[in-house]
Amino acid sequence: MIKFLAATVVLFGATSGAWAASISNAGSSAVVLTVVEDGNRTEVAIDAGASETICPSGCFLTLPNGDRIGLEGGETVEIKDGAATVK
Repeated sequence: MIKFLAATVVLFGATSGAWAASISNAGSSAVVLTVVEDGNRTEVAIDAGASETICPSGCFLTLPNGDRIGLEGGETVEIKDGAATVK
């Protein structure tokens, strides 16, 4: 029984990030996003050409152009010239 519980915990931990949003910066300069998740506000900097995985339990993003979008997790977001395309 203990082995089953341990395997379940490991499996859950390995898959919990699968529902996080993937954010890619397709622009030519770094961007800073404001992320509000579970009431906590943080800033995430993403270099040009880089990607980050964020928001495993959903969040709100404020983009460099001032747009605000809600994510549930699992989305792929591409940022270019301060605007986002959500897939």
